[in-house]
Amino acid sequence: MLVIVRRDLLGRARADTPSVLDWKLNAENDSMYNTPATYSWYIAGLVFRWIKRQGGPRRRWRAAQSREGAVVVSGHRFEQLHRCPVVERDRSLMNVTFTLADESLDKAFVKGAEAAGMQTLKGHRSVGEMRASLYNAVPEAAVDALVEYMARSAEHGA
Repeated sequence: MLVIVRRDLLGRARADTPSVLDWKLNAENDSMYNTPATYSWYIAGLVFRWIKRQGGPRRRWRAAQSREGAVVVSGHRFEQLHRCPVVERDRSLMNVTFTLADESLDKAFVKGAEAAGMQTLKGHRSVGEMRASLYNAVPEAAVDALVEYMARSAEHGA
């Protein structure tokens, strides 16, 4: 980023201006007051390009909605075994949580998921729920596999 500021304008920033955008601070520190995290910017740029190639953020958001709808089991055919403990308006599209109707089935469910190649479904130890992270890099096939596994586990009771 390159910023050119007239010297007579330095020091006239509003009181609520973040320090990183206070050009007087930057000028007083030989433009080294804040060294930007360029590697993070580079990685973010790669991710943004990848998202664009996938159809853009709106497509990813719609995919996340459909994924969440597929995994969250409210009114679904396997609701008798899996439930979503989060009120619908507060649910995350990227971290889908669910519980098993019988807590004693948790270990078997996680073990079976791991055997099928699904890792880290076990949620936070203080809450005891399952959590499926569905961020941008998760392919649709992985979500389909989770939904199929959940359906099979409901049919077989774990």
